[in-house]
Parts: sequence; C-alpha cells; structure tokens
Amino acid sequence: MSLISRVPGSDRRSDIFDPFSLDIWDPFEGFPFAAPLANVPSSTRETSAFANARIDWKETPEAHVFKADLPGLKKEEVKVEVEEGRVLQISGERSKEQEEKKDKWHRVERSSGKFLRRFRLPENAKTDEVKASLENGVLTVTVPKEEVKKAEVKAIEISG
Repeated sequence: MSLISRVPGSDRRSDIFDPFSLDIWDPFEGFPFAAPLANVPSSTRETSAFANARIDWKETPEAHVFKADLPGLKKEEVKVEVEEGRVLQISGERSKEQEEKKDKWHRVERSSGKFLRRFRLPENAKTDEVKASLENGVLTVTVPKEEVKKAEVKAIEISG
C-alpha cells in the first residue's frame, strides 16, 4: 500500500504527510451548520495554522531544548517567559500584510495572528538560566538542567 495517492480528477499526486501537497479539505463543507462559518471573516479562519505554532522539545544530558519555526518574525514580535510553577510560555504575533485596493490577491496561504504555547518544565530545570535566540526564523530556547545528585549508598552494619 502506498502513502502517496492520486488526487481524483487530476494528474497530481498527494502525500498525506505533506501539508503543502493539497488544498485543505473541509469535511463539513456543504452541511447546513457550516453556513454560519461563511460569515466569519476570512482573516479569522486563516490564522489557525499560525495560532498553533509547532514546537519541538528535546532533552539532552545538559538541557531541555525547544525549537519553533517562526519565519518572518523579528525578536521584538516574540516573547519567551517562565511563569511561577516552572511553566515556559512562548508567544508572539505575526501582523497581517496591509491590503491595498489596487491589489488583486490570487491566493493567501501564509498565516497571520497570535500564537501561544505553554510547557510545564520538569523539576530539574534551571528556570533562572533560560536562554533564547532567534536565527533564520528558528527560535531556540535552552533551559539548562540541574545536575542529578546520585544517592549516596551507606552500608549498615547488622549486629547480633
């Protein structure tokens, strides 16, 4: 069985794991309750992809490392915070491009809007030493880990 299938009525092939291979299919298109969604401004519907910014979290022996793809954002448009209770919060906003009346848009695929992601950090996280950098559209947040103290084993002499 192939994961790459043919799009009906087209010579184009699609990959179910490639988000850019097909236009988004709306399973509720044509249902009566979908009509109210037609009144929702398109800018609101278009922000969903960016609003759920995807972030990778890996743990190395020295730190927890978070990476987020935020193309086109400046560091001033992104906030990284650590809240009480060891919660890392990454948020930001991409402004919508200004429309001019003389412009004719053929397709709008880039998303705009706000995003907010929160992660509860483990107890071994050094929340006072968090570092963040934004290079080439990739935000990297590094949270160092405390050294794990090995439990001392003390032999107890048995009397009797």
